[in-house]
Parts: sequence; structure tokens; C-alpha cells
Amino acid sequence: MPGQNYSSMSEFVLFGFSAFPQQSLPALFLLYLLMYLFTLLGNLLIMAAVWTEHRLHTPMYLFLCALSISEILFTVVITPRMLADLMSTHRSITFIACANQLFFSFTFGYTHSFLLMVMGYDRYVAICRPLHYHVLMSLQGCARLVAWSWVGGSLIGMTVTLIIFRLTFCDSHVIHHFLCHVFSLLKLACGERTAFVTIVVILVCVTPLIGCLVLIVLSYIFIVAAILRIPSTEGRHKAFSTCASHLTVVIVHYGFASVIYLKSRGPHSLYTDTLMSTTYTVFTPFLSPIIFSLRNKELKNAINKSFHRNPCQQSS
Repeated sequence: MPGQNYSSMSEFVLFGFSAFPQQSLPALFLLYLLMYLFTLLGNLLIMAAVWTEHRLHTPMYLFLCALSISEILFTVVITPRMLADLMSTHRSITFIACANQLFFSFTFGYTHSFLLMVMGYDRYVAICRPLHYHVLMSLQGCARLVAWSWVGGSLIGMTVTLIIFRLTFCDSHVIHHFLCHVFSLLKLACGERTAFVTIVVILVCVTPLIGCLVLIVLSYIFIVAAILRIPSTEGRHKAFSTCASHLTVVIVHYGFASVIYLKSRGPHSLYTDTLMSTTYTVFTPFLSPIIFSLRNKELKNAINKSFHRNPCQQSS
């Protein structure tokens, strides 16, 4: 079968929502639009609350702001395009736009994972090594950790994009997904190198995620051990409460990812696969600001204060 590469293939077709009944698409559009807007609003509120409340100018909330930025950018890369395709009959995407979407979704997605790992390290230092906290978590140290998270995400995004778009694609240009998904693109590739490249891509994608998860788990093993040594119940509860929101987001983040990527390889309809994929690309970012704002008392108070402050400022 003859192959097509960048010089001969100008666009792909995103087939993800084509399997859905037409009458269900407006309802899905409204649902995903509301979740998208709430994700943007929730993360912007978190950033505004941290910016205006001086008590929140600490490393933990600096990392939370960086996490909110990565989450906003991740959803902006994926969701508007998905919403447009829900209400369109021409669901094509150019070769360049597909490469850009793959690069930026990987960059922001992996930056998000690295920042979750950094936040776990921050909680480990705060609880297990409190006397060294201000030295290890100085402003310069925090800025370097955030910067390296973005560099790491960008390197993974660039690596995967260059690997995928140097492949030769077969005659079919139909992507069975609602976005330029890496494994859906690999299924369109042909040639003797495709099997080897698939293994390389899996290693590049999975290794950083497992590495982040292992470091987070190790951090919490030490954190739990330190909390159990605190004599008072109130002290243990106060120490754990500073970790609760981060731990919940980590469980949600890796839980939904596991459901999608570790599901059985038996027969699945495109309808089911598409709905499952939206849990990670739409639902997880939607939950994150809710979890952080509801389970973090300081942040919740700061957001409430900012709401009550604005009318007063406007009236004056």
C-alpha cells in the first residue's frame, strides 16, 4: 500500500463524534461547553485569589497557580476544537494543526504531571523536613522547579511530535478519535519501522508518568509516617489537611488515565472509547479547581473574600 507523508497528505479527518446519534450532539455540546467554561473560571478564580491574598504567597500556592495555568492551556488546546466538531459535519484538521495540537496537548499535559510531582515534594518537605523548608523551598528554588516542569513537558511534547510526524502515513487519513491522539495516529502509519516506533513512543509517554507517580507515592509514604508520629489528633488532622486536596487530584488524575489507557483490549465501540476519553480531557480538568477550592480552607476563604471585596470596591 503506498504511503503518504507531509508532502502529499494535507489533512486528517477526526471521526470521534461521527459515531454518535445526531440528536445527542447538541446536548453533549452544551454539557462540554459548560464544563469548559467552569474549568476556565475556576482556575482563573484560584489564580486571582492567590494573587490578591498575601497570606497565600507561599510555595504551595505558587505551584497551584502554575498548575492552573497548565490546566487552562491544556483545555484551550483540546476543548474548543472538540466543541466545534460537535456542531460541524466537516470534521477535518490540517496536518500542521494536528501536529500543533499533539505537541501542545503533550506539553501542557506532562507539565501538569510534573507539577503534581513537585507539589508532592513540597508537601514532603513541609511535613518531614519543616526546619529546612524555607531553604529548600526558596523563591528561586520554586521558580526553578516550575521552570524545569515546563521544560520537561516541552521536551516530551517535541519528542513525541517529531517521532510521529516523521512517519509515513498510509492511504487512510481518518483518525478514530476526536483529537490528534498519538496512538490513533500510530494506527495510520505504515512501514517496517512502525512497530519499533510504537514501542519507543510508549516508553517516552509512560516512563515520565510512572516516574512521577512513584515519586509522589514515595513522598506520601514518608508523609504518612511523619504524620503518625505526631502525638495529638488535632496535629495529625491539621498536617494531613494540607495534603488532602493535592492527594485527591493525584488520585483523580491517574485514576482516569488508568481507566483509559489500561482498559482491556477487547472489542470497544468508538462511542464508548470517545466518552471514556472525554473523562480525561474534559472531566478531570473540570474537577481539579473544585477539589482544590473545596478541600483547601485557606483558598476557599480567599475566593469568598475576593467575591465580597469586588462589590464594595465598585460601590466606592
